[in-house]
Amino acid sequence: PWILDTDTTVKPLYGHQEGAVVSYNPHKPGRPSHSFHCYILANLRLVLAVEVQAGNAHTSKHAAPTLWKLLDSFAPHEKPAVLRGDANWGNEPIMQEAEQRHQPYLFKLRLTTGVKRAIERAMYEQDWQDAGAGWQGKDGELRLMGWSRQRRIVILRRRIERSLLVERNPAGQLSLSFAEIDGSREVWEYAVLVTSLSSEILTIGQLYRDRADCENTFDELKNHWGWAGFTTRDIKRCRLMACSVALIFNWWNLFVRLADPYHHREAITSRPLLLHAIGRQTSHAGRTTLTITSVHGEHYRARRALTRIAGFFADLRRTAEQLTAVERWYRILSHALIKYLRGRQLRPPPLLQHL
Repeated sequence: PWILDTDTTVKPLYGHQEGAVVSYNPHKPGRPSHSFHCYILANLRLVLAVEVQAGNAHTSKHAAPTLWKLLDSFAPHEKPAVLRGDANWGNEPIMQEAEQRHQPYLFKLRLTTGVKRAIERAMYEQDWQDAGAGWQGKDGELRLMGWSRQRRIVILRRRIERSLLVERNPAGQLSLSFAEIDGSREVWEYAVLVTSLSSEILTIGQLYRDRADCENTFDELKNHWGWAGFTTRDIKRCRLMACSVALIFNWWNLFVRLADPYHHREAITSRPLLLHAIGRQTSHAGRTTLTITSVHGEHYRARRALTRIAGFFADLRRTAEQLTAVERWYRILSHALIKYLRGRQLRPPPLLQHL
C-alpha cells in the first residue's frame, strides 16, 4: 500500500517569461511566479509527475486534471491506498471526484466559519482521544455549504505551552516576546481533517503528520536540485526542465538507496560523498603510475558505500544475460527498496516481462 501526496510549490521568477503572473507568492509578495503542481510517492520521495502552470493557476482545480489522469492510468490493484493533500484540496469538486473513483482521501480543511463552529462545539466535549505526538483528536461529521453530503472529519488539537506575542516598544517598532501560559488558562492549536478513511484517530493523525515529508521533497528539489534556479522564456521548456530535474532526482535517490537502503540521504550530503572516485596508489617498475584520492575527509564512508553498490552490480552481472531489461531493472529496485519490501522480490507485470 502506498500514499500519493499532492501539493503545489511556487517558483518566483525574475525576467520576462511566459506564464510569469503576479499571484499567490508567500515568500516574495508581488513577484511574478510559476506554480509547480507535484504528485509524490510518499516516504520514498519519488516524483510521479510534475506540471508547471502560470503563477495564478495555483489552486487544486488547475492541478486536478493531471491528478485524475495519473490516477486513471493505474490498474485497480496499483492505485494508492490514500490520496493526501493540504487545505487547498479539501473542497467539494476534489472530494466528489475521488469518491466517484472509490479513491480514499485525507485532506485538511480551511478554517472557514462552518469549520470554526465545529471546533467550538467540540471544545466543550470531553471524549478527546490520543492522536499521537502531543495531539488529541475527536471524530465528527460535517456538511459545509456547497458540499453534497456529510463527511467524516477529525478535529485535532494540541496544547500550546508558550504563546508568541507581538508588542510595540516605546519607539513604535514591533518586537517579539514569549509569555508563559498560566496553568488555569489553556491555549490550543486546532486542525481539522476530512477523510473517507475508517481508521482510528491515532492513525489519521499520524498519516497527516507524515505529509511533512512532501515539504522536505520540495525543499530538496528547489534548493539542491535546481527547480528554483533555471530560466526559460517559454513555459513549454520550463515544463521539460522541471520534469527532467525530477527524473534525475528520482534516479539519484534510487542510486543512493543501493548504498544505504534504510535511510533517505539528501543531495546536500550524498552528492559530495558519492560523486568522488575512490582509488588506490599503484606502482610499476619502482615508480608511481597512478594516484586517485578522495578530496574530502569522509573517504572511508564513500568507499564503504561505493563498494556496496559495486558488489551488488557484480552479483547482478552474473545472471544479467538470463534476464530481460525489465527484469534487471526490477532486481535493482528490489535491492534499493528492501526496507519497504522486506526482502520480497518485485516481479514485472506479465505484459512487461517480454520487453
